Amino acid sequence: MHLGPRRSAVTLAALAAALAAASFGAAPSATSDAPRATAAEVTTLRDGQGHDLTVGLCMICHSLEYIPANAPAMNRAAWQKTIQKMRDRFGAPITDEDAKQILDYLATNYSGKSG
Repeated sequence: MHLGPRRSAVTLAALAAALAAASFGAAPSATSDAPRATAAEVTTLRDGQGHDLTVGLCMICHSLEYIPANAPAMNRAAWQKTIQKMRDRFGAPITDEDAKQILDYLATNYSGKSG
């Protein structure tokens, strides 16, 4: 069964988040009173050109929640610095072309700070 690029990216993102939670002990135990996350609580990003690339590369290292959470303080220049930091300091496997597409996507969809 082929889900299509958008749906398969969302499915892959949800699977990656679940595997990361299980691997790092983030999921509450069966006896815990903490609420369990449901599929509806998985962060999804706005549609747009560069969406799938952004989801695929950013989720390698962190939750997608970082993007909308940081958006109010970000503009194009701030996103550019952040992408470069992810590449230089954390070794994110992002090519120059990928970085440009991710920057365009984030600047268009998640920039809350003017200037």
